[in-house]
Amino acid sequence: MSTTTLADAPEFRNGDSLCRPLATPSLGTVDLAIWRVDMPPGSTGKEHTLDREEVFVVETGRLAVTLNGSGFLVDAGSAVIVPPHTPFSASNGSDSEPATVIGCAPAGITATLDALTVTPPWTA
Repeated sequence: MSTTTLADAPEFRNGDSLCRPLATPSLGTVDLAIWRVDMPPGSTGKEHTLDREEVFVVETGRLAVTLNGSGFLVDAGSAVIVPPHTPFSASNGSDSEPATVIGCAPAGITATLDALTVTPPWTA
């Protein structure tokens, strides 16, 4: 059995947001990547696509999500399911409150942003 702690997790910046892996291949998983995202008030994410399904669970705050051109707000306790190859962006939906999100995707997922395809380091 392996355990990890948020306090020991490496930190990766994605714009204004802080991403910290909790369970990834580099931390001992085989099939999954799970990470936490801390989004300060007003933070914005760029539109991108993913090669496989990704799920976000909003723990605190509110996300403003655009999925395949449709925008909506997602409150704490809700999940966002992002199908593969679907244009997607998420931003903090509040100008005054932080948002905390848990992300989950298959290990080795790739993201394409501005014609560049990468494996996000918080999922490796």
